[in-house]
Amino acid sequence: MTDKTISELILEYFYAHPNQDLEHGPVVDWVTEQWLKTHRTPPRDPWRAIRKLHQQGVLIKVRKGVYKYDPKAVAYRELEDFTPEQKEEIFKRDNYRCVICGRGRHNGYEIHADHIKPKDLGGKAEIANGQTLCSIHNFRKKNYKQTETGKKMFIHLYELAKSLGDDDTMRFCQEILETFERYHINDHIEWKR
Repeated sequence: MTDKTISELILEYFYAHPNQDLEHGPVVDWVTEQWLKTHRTPPRDPWRAIRKLHQQGVLIKVRKGVYKYDPKAVAYRELEDFTPEQKEEIFKRDNYRCVICGRGRHNGYEIHADHIKPKDLGGKAEIANGQTLCSIHNFRKKNYKQTETGKKMFIHLYELAKSLGDDDTMRFCQEILETFERYHINDHIEWKR
């Protein structure tokens, strides 16, 4: 048996099930089973490898946790990562703080150089397309467009303020969320008042 990479095993599974909506759980289970035939420890983060294959244009994301392989729709994309020098320049420009919450290394938070326009949507590895995010906001953003992340953040803040009885913050969030609605920005993200 040849020693395949995690991505090669994932592709083997998807190639065997073309044009099928597949939940990532069974794919990860199968990849883990195959991996353990030649390795002592389980594979590291196969779900991330699935997401990367989607970002590269090999897999189609049907919905959260569900992907499919359509041989006719494969469109390989070159994903550009920031160089260490670019990351340092972005961090320095943003004062080594998350542009959303202000947290950073100074108070024990890991920071990341994030693509404002995601790599898989054509975002380039350029300083102007970079921003500093703490690990919490970077993982929360995932591959959402900035406006999707912002709307979700204000919905969450609105709900939190509502639960605490913070009327000022609720009104603030309400004005912003109504602006999203007025301009039909991300109407697919529902805000329940």
